[in-house]
Amino acid sequence: MRIGLIGDSLTEGRPGVSFFHLLQKQYPHMTFVNLGKPGESVKSLHSRLTKKNLENFDLAFLWIGVNDVYSKLLSVQAQPVAKDHEEFKDYYQKVLECVLSSSKRIITVTPAIVGENINNVSNKEIKQLNTLITTITNKHANATTLNLHSVFEQHLSSIKSSDYISTKVLTVMKDVLFYKKPSRIDQLSKKRGLHLTLDGIHMNSKGAQIVADEYAAIIDKHQCIEKDALK
Repeated sequence: MRIGLIGDSLTEGRPGVSFFHLLQKQYPHMTFVNLGKPGESVKSLHSRLTKKNLENFDLAFLWIGVNDVYSKLLSVQAQPVAKDHEEFKDYYQKVLECVLSSSKRIITVTPAIVGENINNVSNKEIKQLNTLITTITNKHANATTLNLHSVFEQHLSSIKSSDYISTKVLTVMKDVLFYKKPSRIDQLSKKRGLHLTLDGIHMNSKGAQIVADEYAAIIDKHQCIEKDALK
């Protein structure tokens, strides 16, 4: 099976612990293509996809949108972001259509969290974007949504996390350069009072495993469907 992973730094796996590598270890017989790019927004992803022809995938995961919220907290924006939710909706539809043209089955993955305080302002906007993503996805027969925000919300609902979110670009760069081993990433996460992320956005070992487990459940289900179709 050929699986495409399309998204931003969370998909690429830097900073933080990579769920991509966990999937590669779990499914050594499958081909995973990592198309994650740091700082990617829904607008910049659309621009990237229109400039290159996507490979054909049996299954594709589209995980984009967190930077359209997170970048509002940063002093410098790496990529252009949607000016409002209507523009986000328009660009997300275009991105989805690009991926649909080359993939048999698509899973749209909602942004997870911006900060481990699930009641903060950013996470309230994440919920609004997730509703838009689900509505857009439901219009397509061969696309379904994985609501990662709900998954993380359940894990964090009974945990007391700090309000820490990395908002300085230099801090994010230091995390990329100096924290590569999962053990060091987890130590820094703990020091910041976090449970599932390195910095409120990117995954530590626990967070990466949660994402990998959710993706794996879908991959397993897709395998069963394909086997049944061949009978």
